[in-house]
Amino acid sequence: MSIVGVKELKNRLTQYLRKTKQGEKVIVTERGKPIAVISSSRGALPATSIEMKLADLEREGRIRLPQKKFLKKLPSIRISGLPISDTLLEDRG
Repeated sequence: MSIVGVKELKNRLTQYLRKTKQGEKVIVTERGKPIAVISSSRGALPATSIEMKLADLEREGRIRLPQKKFLKKLPSIRISGLPISDTLLEDRG
């Protein structure tokens, strides 16, 4: 936990925000009296997209995302004859 005055926080905001990203709390003081606490918002807002959820899981160390895409485009397969759905319905009947 860090304690920082308003003026120093203003001058080194990026440094203190980096600390909060790492999970540290920062207490902001004005004339020696605490007026605010800055902490990470991780978990405060729900992840709305699958990409955000995956990024959160990776950050927590629960999963590891692939570094490159292996299959960019799957080849199309053409089959002659009746549709498979017709064949299944015929086989069930």
